[in-house]
Amino acid sequence: MTNKKIWTIKLDWLNILKKLGLTSIDQIPEYKRERAIKNISKMFDTEDLLAFEPEELEELVVGELSELMKKELREKNRKERELRDQFNSKIIPLKRGGIIRIDPNELKDLDLDGNPEDILKYFYKKFFGNKDNDDRDEDDRIDEDKTGYYI
Repeated sequence: MTNKKIWTIKLDWLNILKKLGLTSIDQIPEYKRERAIKNISKMFDTEDLLAFEPEELEELVVGELSELMKKELREKNRKERELRDQFNSKIIPLKRGGIIRIDPNELKDLDLDGNPEDILKYFYKKFFGNKDNDDRDEDDRIDEDKTGYYI
């Protein structure tokens, strides 16, 4: 570490991640971290940066990183909105007793005269996108109450 970057010791990267809305330091590319530190070092003298409180330094770094990472942060927010909307459209109507739209074309290969457990598994996969292995239910050796069906 050079004498010019000695002020970075005061930084608490967990607080910076929290302010940016990120969960891991790996979400910030290394070259952007270095670029933010370099830009701040150009704007202020090393002695001035050492005189700042850690919170002030963190705010400077957050501001600089948010400018450098506009595209990544915007993409992250878009994905979060899509997940939230998808969750609300699939789960919330079920909790409120809402109407579930079913396309009849999707029910072509469903055997309605078959095993009720298979029908429930089909609907569970359909609405909740279960990608887990279905065979694990058959391998359970625990005695369960199989008299009721809950959706």
